[in-house]
Amino acid sequence: MNPFARPVLDIQPCSRCEHPAVLHQIYSGQHLCQAHLAKSIRKRVSKTLREQLHLPSDARDASGNPGVILVCISGGKDSAVLLDMMVDIVGSRRDIELVCGCVDEGIEGYRAPSMECARDLAASFDLRFETIAYPDLGFERMDAVVEAMPLMAANHKEARGMKPCSYCGVFRRQGLNALAERVGARWMALGHNLDDTAQAMLMNLAKGETDRILRLAPHTAAPLDGLAPRIVPLRWVPEREIHAYAIGAGLPIHHDECPHAPGALRQKHRAHIAAMETANPGTMHGLVHSMDQIRELAPTPNGQGAQPCETCGEPTSQSVCQACTFRTWLAE
Repeated sequence: MNPFARPVLDIQPCSRCEHPAVLHQIYSGQHLCQAHLAKSIRKRVSKTLREQLHLPSDARDASGNPGVILVCISGGKDSAVLLDMMVDIVGSRRDIELVCGCVDEGIEGYRAPSMECARDLAASFDLRFETIAYPDLGFERMDAVVEAMPLMAANHKEARGMKPCSYCGVFRRQGLNALAERVGARWMALGHNLDDTAQAMLMNLAKGETDRILRLAPHTAAPLDGLAPRIVPLRWVPEREIHAYAIGAGLPIHHDECPHAPGALRQKHRAHIAAMETANPGTMHGLVHSMDQIRELAPTPNGQGAQPCETCGEPTSQSVCQACTFRTWLAE
């Protein structure tokens, strides 16, 4: 045996053609090449869009302006594939305008390069690109929020044990709502994939917060008053398939992980679900199907139960929304 010989990689052929496979779709047993992976993802996204995005034959408003869909992009793989699919599926409609929106959380060394990827992606499709930063919303930059967390925990027992993602998730939602209002969006598309949705389901179920499960996107059937309905076209596409497609399609994506993410509850559930999916392929699909069944059995639609925040007017399940509570803590 030649000790300097390179190992031979055992690359399986695509189950649908003779080209080399780029991914093994374990839950279906198929090996897919780049072209057939793209067709598989597009088919699922198209079906999901038909279920969630109820477009009229002409989506223009009374003034003749196209109906705006805010496509929320961050520079990561999920939102890059989301925009790529939205352009492919609905981008040719003259009565629809796709506008890209990106939130600048203020994370040194992370957000700037990822925003450049998002900007380049929008430019590659010749789409309008809008941004908003946390200070524009009355919040501190996320790095400053992380520095203030020990003091907020000392002042408020509710803040004890909270991770940066707890604050950032609330602030990001406010940012996306503000962007949607700025561009006059009638719909908002988010890049949540199958893994994200299954994780959210398990997290809320483990905490007994079924009310949060009812409020998860999509919101097409029961939108929240005053907010653009959220759609999640990638909710049936696993993260690894999205990653493989983004790389093969040459989309500009930022690969680094947020430096404040380690230790977050979602990260722990991500590991649990990954192990469950490896042992029993199809687990994530089952969790999302369970989520949909819970929502169907709920006595009230997911948009009900919300009321305007006494401080800012945003929809909330409490008298004062979480964003305003956090803003007060930060001001202190």
